[in-house]
Order: sequence, then C-alpha cells, then structure tokens
Amino acid sequence: MTLPLIRTALRRLPAVATAAPGVSTKAVLNVALNVALTVLVAVALGAAEPAQAAPAAAAPAANRPALVVNTVRPQKGEIADTLSANGSINAWQEASIGAEVNGLRIAEVRVDVGAAVKRGQVLAVFATETVRADLANVEAALAEARAGLAESQAAAAEAQANADRAKAVEPSGALSAQQIAQYLTAAQTARARVQSAQARVQSAQAQVQSQQLRLKMTQVLAPDDGIISARLATVGAVVPAGQELFRLVRKGRLEWRAEVTATELARVRTNQPVKVFPAAGGSISGTVRMVGPVVDAQTRNALVYVDLPAGSTARAGMFARGDFQLGSSSALTVPQQAVVVRDGFAYVFRVAGDRVSQQKVMLGRRIGDRIEVREGLSADAVLVAAGAGFLNDGDLVQVVPASAAGSAPAPAAPPAPVAPVSGTGK
Repeated sequence: MTLPLIRTALRRLPAVATAAPGVSTKAVLNVALNVALTVLVAVALGAAEPAQAAPAAAAPAANRPALVVNTVRPQKGEIADTLSANGSINAWQEASIGAEVNGLRIAEVRVDVGAAVKRGQVLAVFATETVRADLANVEAALAEARAGLAESQAAAAEAQANADRAKAVEPSGALSAQQIAQYLTAAQTARARVQSAQARVQSAQAQVQSQQLRLKMTQVLAPDDGIISARLATVGAVVPAGQELFRLVRKGRLEWRAEVTATELARVRTNQPVKVFPAAGGSISGTVRMVGPVVDAQTRNALVYVDLPAGSTARAGMFARGDFQLGSSSALTVPQQAVVVRDGFAYVFRVAGDRVSQQKVMLGRRIGDRIEVREGLSADAVLVAAGAGFLNDGDLVQVVPASAAGSAPAPAAPPAPVAPVSGTGK
C-alpha cells in the first residue's frame, strides 16, 4: 500500500511544473508540502499493517500441536532372567610335557602347534646312540655278574659236600675236630660268596633296566588325548632333564572363567545353562561346571567355571562376555523409543486427551527393542510410542493411528493480504 502512494505523489511534481509555467513560488511550495505529507501518511499506514496482522496469525499458532504422535500401552509377559559377566577363555587342563633324560640331543620333532594327538603318540625323539652304548656296557656287566654267580654257586656246592663228608666221618675219628671245623667254615664262606654274587647280578640287572628306561624315554610321548598348544622343542637342541618341550590342552576342552561379583554369586548354580559370546563372534552354549570357592580380596569377584563344547570358535586366551540363564519372570515392558533419558533419569510421556505429562520411571532388563519398567508405571497407561525426546511436560499433541504417525498436520492458511490503498491527487 505504501509504494503506490509514494509513486502517486512523485508523479504530481512534474505535472505541476509543466502544466502551469506561470505558477507562483508559493504554489510550488504548497505542492511540495502535499508530497511530503503524502509520504508520511504512507509510512504510517505501512507500519500499522503488520501490527494489525500479528494477532490474527498468532491465534492459529497457539492452538497448533507440538507433535503428531501415536500411542502404545505397556505389555506384560514372561522374559528371561539373565546375569551378565565378563571373563577369559582358558584350557580346562593344560599338561606340560618335558624331557625326562638329561643331556641328549633332539633328533626329530613330529608335531607342531595345533596338532591333535592321541595318548601315547610320539611327539619328539632324542638321539639314542649314547644310551644304546651305555645299555650295552651294563648288559655286559650283567653277564659277568651272572658268570660270577654261577662260579660261586659251584664252589659253594663243593664246600657244602666236603662239610657233609667231614661230619659223616667225625664219629670214626679219621679227621680231627680242627679239620672238620675248617670244612664247615669253608661251606659257610662259599654260601656268603653266592649271596654276594647274587647281589652283583641284581645290581647289574637294575643298571640294565635303568638304561632300557632311558632308551624308552628318548621318545617323548603324549600323556593324554588333546591339542598341542605350545612347542618349544627344536631339532638339534641338547636339553637338560625337566625342560618343557610341549604344552597340551587335555581332551581339547576349553572353559570360560567368568568373573562374578560377590553380591551376584549366590544366584549362580552348578549345571546352569550359559550363553557365551567370544570375541570371534557368534554364541556358544555352555554349562556351569563349578563355582569358585573363594572371592578375590582385591576385586571382590569370584570365578565361575563354565564348560564349553569341543569344536567351537573359542580359543584359549580369548576375552568373552556371557549371560547366565537364571530362569524367567513376569515383567512390564515398553518400546525403547518410548523412553527418554534426561539429567540421568528415565521418563515416559503419558497421553491424556490431547496433552502429555512427563512421568519418571525405573528401568530394568532390555529384551530386543523393548525395555522393562520396574517402577513408576501402571499397565493401563497410554504412552507416546516414539519421539518423546521432542516433547515437554504439558505439551499439546495430536494423536493419530500408528499408520498415520508419520504424516504431519496441514499448516494453517496464512492471513489474506491487505489490499493496497491507492492515493489520489487533485
């Protein structure tokens, strides 16, 4: 409206100047004054137009809803009761296999890390030349001891026969008492020599058995079925007795050692099912084998031993998370999208008519896309299903069916423009 009036006033000046060249200066000043007044009026009218339109536009905006929402009711049902814990995967039992002979050279290594072995399988072989030479030496000593024993036994038999004959002729007086005593003493001495020879034979036999055992120990055998987890044996190395050569995971069995707090330990029982989630991905079904008898004084945690099946993706040394299956219980759940967290507290928005009210709740377990509400909510409550984060307590909302929740209300029509007022001049 302002612009047409200004244009009209400006058009009047050239009209006055050209139409009446003889007009006085006073008349021209009157025309200029009229133009100035016209401009002032136009500016005043232009400033008044928005002030008149503002109340008309504010009225529809005050009644518009803050959000279009759909509603949901809490659901009650049985959900699994679980206890989560963390821990590491270890071998059920790990056997250390070492050298039983001293100072021998490793001639052959037959297995490597990861190999599945059977009880009694040969893992490594030591050089046997030295042991065989020692065995031959003691076997010769044994043969010599046996020959000495035979000689002693023969001498003892002869001495015993002489003693018996001397006793037989003693009544006739053919031999003196001194001679008879000498024969008896010789028989006793011969028997003692036989016993000494027998001891030498036994000693030689023990040495032979020792060398035979050393020869047997030149083969390193698996003490049980399992999987080789470490190999320290190297061909050509000369190792002392007792040095570790291999480590074996017995039976290939693994276990998850979960760390459970002292306050939760009473909920865990032997033979309870457990779902274990190793770092490699997937899940493994296990069973509680044993609950640790002590609690660590530093961490206040106890170890729970969970048996894992063979052939799983788990590996010794892995970190894993797990859930102990403690049973099930009844719970009231709502969609997670219906819950908003503000200032460290959880809230839901209840719908009453076209207004919402913010209500504080206490949350519990999460099951998929739903979450348990332990306190602060009744089963018949009507809640905002999604978008609660955009609402405040007492906001006006428009409730629509779930299928139309994504549509927005039509915006209010803008106010009709004010028709411009054209100025006229004489």
